[in-house]
Amino acid sequence: MVAFSSSRYLLAFLLLNLYLKVMDADPNLTFYFKNFGKDSNFESQLALFGDAKLSRDNFSVQISGSGVSTAGRFVCKKPLSLVHEKSRKMVSFSNYFTFSMSGVNGDGLAFVMLPSQFPLNVFDGGEMGFLGERKMKFLAVEFDTFKNEKHGDANGNHVGIDVGSPVSVKVSNVSSINLVLNGGEKLQAWIDYEASSKRFEVRLNKFGESRPLHPLLTYSIDLSKMWGDENVVVGLSSSSANTSQENSVHSWSFKSGIMPQWMHSEPLDPQHFLGKEEEMKVRKRSDCTLRVLSALVLGTGCGALGAFLVLLLWTILGDRRPIMPEEFVVQQPKELEY
Repeated sequence: MVAFSSSRYLLAFLLLNLYLKVMDADPNLTFYFKNFGKDSNFESQLALFGDAKLSRDNFSVQISGSGVSTAGRFVCKKPLSLVHEKSRKMVSFSNYFTFSMSGVNGDGLAFVMLPSQFPLNVFDGGEMGFLGERKMKFLAVEFDTFKNEKHGDANGNHVGIDVGSPVSVKVSNVSSINLVLNGGEKLQAWIDYEASSKRFEVRLNKFGESRPLHPLLTYSIDLSKMWGDENVVVGLSSSSANTSQENSVHSWSFKSGIMPQWMHSEPLDPQHFLGKEEEMKVRKRSDCTLRVLSALVLGTGCGALGAFLVLLLWTILGDRRPIMPEEFVVQQPKELEY
């Protein structure tokens, strides 16, 4: 029975890897799920691994918290290409999701970018469910509520950017913006990458609040150079190796594409998805009057200039008299004298 079960999981693992290899990576990867209820049909684009499952309310995904030493993963099935195959232009992306954590300390959750060949259903007990002894190229934004002295964590309420290592290359204290990651309330995160400037930004705020003007974290990195032509998988990963902390994802949006060189990438605006219309700016009447007067002055000036040129040409051409030879000049008749 055990051998049969192992063979079944091995077959599922091989089929999953084959499925991800066959799927063409897309530089224009876009999806949006306001919730994960039955009507959302999120299974068509997203997949659950490990202890990740739908919550009791059937509107959010619980990545971990089903027991002690748990881990889960919530990923997009379709790989992302960071370099357009034909134009060789770099790809920018914007990522937005809402989440909540139970009021205990734990490893929290992280937005991760993993190689498309990574075995998504394998967990080795490390941070974020995959940082054990395994060495690989990855990028993660960790929302951590556990102070790990080994990794030099400043406190148990921080956001960090990890590149190929659980030791963050950039970290920020969330308490500085008066937020608590494991306070049990809904939070929203914006993660944006602008390829032309190679700028990676992270923003965080309470659910329902506007997108902060200034990012909580910024980091300069060239993702196309980091992975080259290798495709990546984007997802949300969690590990509660130290506690039974519950981490839930309530909504998730992702958008990628090639932006013109003269234009920065446009981050996702969750208020647009929530159905809130932006206020239209009405032009002031004084601005319209000023524009009309400017047009009149410009038209009058152009008309005067045109009239002056016409008169000048008329004067020059009018002064020119035709010159005739003397033999053609008519002589006045003289009276004959007898």
